[in-house]
Amino acid sequence: MKKTVPVQNQMNGVFVHVTNLKVSAKWYSDLLGLDIDVDHVESPVYNVPLVGTTSLTLDDHTFDLEFQHVTSPGPIFNLYAPTIEEAYHYIEEKGIEIVRDIERVGDTAWFNIKDPDGNVVMICNC
Repeated sequence: MKKTVPVQNQMNGVFVHVTNLKVSAKWYSDLLGLDIDVDHVESPVYNVPLVGTTSLTLDDHTFDLEFQHVTSPGPIFNLYAPTIEEAYHYIEEKGIEIVRDIERVGDTAWFNIKDPDGNVVMICNC
C-alpha cells in the first residue's frame, strides 16, 4: 500500500546544465530531429519539446554568477531508442562522441554519448 506523502513518485523534468544555451539547444534539437530557430533561444533556460509528461530543460545559469559547470561521469538521464543498433549508427553518422558501446542485459540494451558540455546521456531501448 502506498503511503500519502508530499513528494510524488512522478518525474516531472530533467535539468541539464550547459555552458552555451544556443549550442546545446541546437545539439539536442538536432539529435531528436526537432526544428529549432536558435534566434528564439533566450537565456537562462530552453525547454526541449518532448513527447510525454517529462520535460527536458537546458539551463545555462546566466543569473547564477557562482555556478561552476561540472559533469557527471555517469549518464544524467536516458533517451528512448526502440532499435538500439539503428540509434547507434545514427549517432555515429552524426559524429557524436560515443563513450560506452552497446551493452545488453536480457532484452535491455543501451549505450552512452556526450553532449557538447561533456554531459553523459544514455540511449536506451526501454
